[in-house]
Amino acid sequence: MNYKNKDVVDKLVREHSSALVRFLTRRMKSREDAEDIAQAAYLKLYTLDDLNHLSNAKAFLFQVAANMSIDQIRREVLHKNYIDKETSKLPKDLSAMATSAPQTISLERELEAKETLHLVHSRLQGLPQNARQAFILSRNKGWTYTQIAQQMGVSVSSVEKYILEVLKQLRHVVAEVEH
Repeated sequence: MNYKNKDVVDKLVREHSSALVRFLTRRMKSREDAEDIAQAAYLKLYTLDDLNHLSNAKAFLFQVAANMSIDQIRREVLHKNYIDKETSKLPKDLSAMATSAPQTISLERELEAKETLHLVHSRLQGLPQNARQAFILSRNKGWTYTQIAQQMGVSVSSVEKYILEVLKQLRHVVAEVEH
């Protein structure tokens, strides 16, 4: 860490921390994400060459943080698009595979559906509690990622990671059944 910047960064934290978090919260729509980005911006300033030559350290801090928030938003959009793509490959309601089948379904197909449902259930039970909870709140309750994050006390990106983890596992189940 470049300790030449310690005094400059400490002063920026003392004088502009709350304003920076408010600025980032408006951009990110999440106070936790805003606080994370603000912290990362301060850490980045520590690693730069001597900041004493800056004519407006506050403006520089806000620009660094704004750029980091843009990067985060881009990553979230890419991640959301990936999750949407993966989700579209799965049935909307996995339990519908067993309960909404027509009466003319063959016994063999019914057994396959029950086996698939059993595999899905066992795979879900083997996942970490947070991933399972996020998935259930999303799919069964219809909650948004923001609502889930607030309920679980985690960031929205953590909820996205949890759900992505579950979707990957469920894709493996579907692939096992199809082969």
